[in-house]
Amino acid sequence: MPRFLVHHRHEPHQCGIAFAAFKGHDSPLRHRAALASCPTGGHAIWWAVEAASEDDALRQLPFTQVTEVEIP
Repeated sequence: MPRFLVHHRHEPHQCGIAFAAFKGHDSPLRHRAALASCPTGGHAIWWAVEAASEDDALRQLPFTQVTEVEIP
């Protein structure tokens, strides 16, 4: 099976959000080691994954549909 390097980059204030996103997502990336630069200020995470295609590799990341709303 092909191997892919999945890369997620985020801003410093988004670290908690990036990690919390996995709680509601059934992903094989949960509960396994990853390389992360957050502790040293880089704010990126990398996973080496096996998947049938690039799309299958990316589907292992959590995605959430969002809509802009006005907060009163």
